[in-house]
Amino acid sequence: MNTKSESRDTDARVRELQTQVEDLKELVNTLLSVICEEPDGVSSGAAPSYGQPKMDYCM
Repeated sequence: MNTKSESRDTDARVRELQTQVEDLKELVNTLLSVICEEPDGVSSGAAPSYGQPKMDYCM
């Protein structure tokens, strides 16, 4: 059987892990937003256009 202190420790650990999961979800959503917003630099002009030499690509 679990004692009360073990139960409290487990509850605290679950809350801590839940906080970490929420933080990681926020980070993943931010990264996905950045990736989907401008995946290849076309919007900013950083992506090379066709016909340019194959050196100094911004990728």
